[in-house]
Amino acid sequence: MAESNGQVVAGHDRPGQRPAIDWEAPAFLDPGALDSELRRVAGVCHTCRRCEDLCESFPRLFDLIDGRGGVGTLGSGEFESVGAACTLCDMCYPVCPYTPPHVHAVDFPALMIRQRAHALSGGKVGAMERALGATDRNGRLLGRLAPLANWAARRGNSLTRPLMEALAGIHRDAVLPRFHARTFSRQAAESPPPVVAGAPAAGRKAVLYSTCFVEYNNPGIGRAARAVLAKNGVETEVVYDECCGMPQLERGDIADVCRRARRVAASLGSWIERGYDVIAPIPSCALMLKTLWPLHLPEDEAVARLARHTKDVSEYVIDIARSEGLADGMTPLDGDVALHQACHARAQDIGAKAAVMLRMIPQCNVLMMQRCAGHGGTWGVMKRNFETGMKVGEPVIRQSAESGRAFIASECPLAGDHIVQGMERFGGDRNPPERAYHPIELMAMSYGINA
Repeated sequence: MAESNGQVVAGHDRPGQRPAIDWEAPAFLDPGALDSELRRVAGVCHTCRRCEDLCESFPRLFDLIDGRGGVGTLGSGEFESVGAACTLCDMCYPVCPYTPPHVHAVDFPALMIRQRAHALSGGKVGAMERALGATDRNGRLLGRLAPLANWAARRGNSLTRPLMEALAGIHRDAVLPRFHARTFSRQAAESPPPVVAGAPAAGRKAVLYSTCFVEYNNPGIGRAARAVLAKNGVETEVVYDECCGMPQLERGDIADVCRRARRVAASLGSWIERGYDVIAPIPSCALMLKTLWPLHLPEDEAVARLARHTKDVSEYVIDIARSEGLADGMTPLDGDVALHQACHARAQDIGAKAAVMLRMIPQCNVLMMQRCAGHGGTWGVMKRNFETGMKVGEPVIRQSAESGRAFIASECPLAGDHIVQGMERFGGDRNPPERAYHPIELMAMSYGINA
């Protein structure tokens, strides 16, 4: 363990590699050390301002400093408003000119997680906020009550949504995920898609780590992914042990995230040993497995091996296309696509794989939009954050509306829903579409697959 300009880090082997985070070091939660690091990074960011238009955190930070005449004049508690606006999109890290190995060694997302871990240790995270992040418990419970739960969560329900806002702090107008009585794992076991034996990628084997969102909220994404892969000859198995822990990371519960990482890495590791690749259909979860778990568990070989063998679903399809070629049979969609590249897809540093994949569909004209949609998972549905999320997402929402494209798509389903909802407010004369699509759903549609 070392402290690089106040940031508690573990060693890293390659120049430019993101340093691991020594979250168990005593200095990590020390109030004085944290305050010192917040002030140091704030001073660096204030002189740069490259990230001013990425989210609300940086304008808040700069307004604080400008209004008070310098970082040294700020009270420690004033930094809390900066962290409260962070969606953990991770987009400031790849554009920052001062990331390691620069002498300033700025890792703003890691600092925001550290700030939240300190708040959690100080009892500043409420029980309701913790409950909202319990996605597995909520999914199992509300799945059993799916008709009632979906009725209660419906926008415009004047009986339940004001009550949810008052009791749980969930904004009454925020779109909430739907629940399904039959989980994706159950559906996958009951009706696996037939694998085309003579397809280009025949012989490949992959495990689909279904993620809590696909498992409980949108199994159609998983069905589409399995069907497209089967069409191309890939044998798939569905494995879901538990959530990757992104909701827990949002509230700073790093210990819980690492417990999940160790258990899931051990489970998926047995499949890797049998020659299976690992695919995550949701970019946030892929980022956790590939980057954020190893940052917090740098010495865990099972976690490192999983990171090396995990691909985002669009990344995996492109790998097939480049290595073996895709199966014939795709036909044009009924219109062009406005594609939002999710922040956590961009943060994986793999390129715009979803856009490349969709452009393989005959005659598919893709407009790619690279701005944060402003949702931020459980962060975005809270009353205190909802309007901030709409403000952050307004540019991409307006671009979606003005594009006139028949399909709105995002690799992040929550961001897609947020964009469609925002089009009601910022879309002008255009009526919003009924829904947004995951890119793999459009790929399945092109193949004529009704997933």
